[in-house]
Amino acid sequence: MEIVSVERDHVPALLGMATAYMMLKQTPRARNQLKRIVKMEWNTLDAEEFERSWLLLADIYIQSGKYDLATELLKKALHHNKSCGRGWEYLAAIAEREQAYRDAADFYENAWRMDNQNSPAVGYKLAFNYLKAKRYVEAIDACHLVLTKHPNYPKIKKEILDKARQNVRF
Repeated sequence: MEIVSVERDHVPALLGMATAYMMLKQTPRARNQLKRIVKMEWNTLDAEEFERSWLLLADIYIQSGKYDLATELLKKALHHNKSCGRGWEYLAAIAEREQAYRDAADFYENAWRMDNQNSPAVGYKLAFNYLKAKRYVEAIDACHLVLTKHPNYPKIKKEILDKARQNVRF
């Protein structure tokens, strides 16, 4: 609080306050701090804090159903950092909620690549969206990659792999 009273536009301090408000379940106050950051000019010195702020505010917007505002922030974050896996993941979640499964699969594919194919949750969502987009072979491949690294990952075999295999057979 002292830093913000001395320097009103100190991005790390504002992000810290917003994070603290989120932990205290005071989302409106957190959103106000994050909106202040969004209005500021991006700089390389605080690049990581800007990115985290945009992602946190996008998450707040997604939870309240404001997908257009969240998408705008996520594109801003990805413009400055194309390897932001969380940004791709949020875009995919928005596309999935809007039932744009092809777009969601493409976004999850980017998130999966940025995570070096290590997150079984992202791999599951990628395979699921491939299945929904009728890209069955890719769904099977994604399932195999997840099961190779995480053989006991729940539901992926029954809910996605078996269904994709059925649809590949004529």
